Amino acid sequence: MDVATRLARFHQTDLYAVITEQFCRGRSAIAVLEAVLEAGVRLVQFREKNLEDRELYQRCFQFRERTAGADALLIVDDRLDIALATGADGVHLGQTDLPVEAARRVAPNLLIGASAHSLEEALAAQQAGASYVNIGPIFATQTKDVSAGAIGPEMIDLIAPHLTIPFTCMGGIKPDNVHEVLRRGARHVAVVTSVTAADDVYAAALELRRAILNH
Repeated sequence: MDVATRLARFHQTDLYAVITEQFCRGRSAIAVLEAVLEAGVRLVQFREKNLEDRELYQRCFQFRERTAGADALLIVDDRLDIALATGADGVHLGQTDLPVEAARRVAPNLLIGASAHSLEEALAAQQAGASYVNIGPIFATQTKDVSAGAIGPEMIDLIAPHLTIPFTCMGGIKPDNVHEVLRRGARHVAVVTSVTAADDVYAAALELRRAILNH
């Protein structure tokens, strides 16, 4: 699949489920993945930072099998090599990961996401060839340490008008505050524990999807 086709499918998504087994409340990441796919989520990120490469590949390949079966996009956090080896649709890169322009040269047909905590970082990622930028962390979150702390929903107002590529929003987004990002133009909302740590993963994903689609 070429990057244009993948990007067209990306535009059609709503909730972006980021799955890390550590935040699945004792459930397997695969069980959580299956629940979010059943809820209609079609954009998933495989995010595991503390596994040996062989196990990382094997687990990601399981994600690829299931997302492909559901016609969902699979993004791999950090690891371009794992994304390529498993046939994933893209990779998401942080500010200290492989540069966007290097990833784009190696993988011209993959979606390349880039984390941005400021307008400067967002514009740099766009210029370097990112497919989308993730603006965040919007609200305080316990799933990732970011030295800048929560940047607030107002940052969407500052960054979004300057982008010609899609953007996602992430960081502490829950059903009771999701409208803060939606009213600022967000259409692709990324979450971790709001879904993965919920009592009912399927219901939590469906609730957030409905909020996005009905806004």
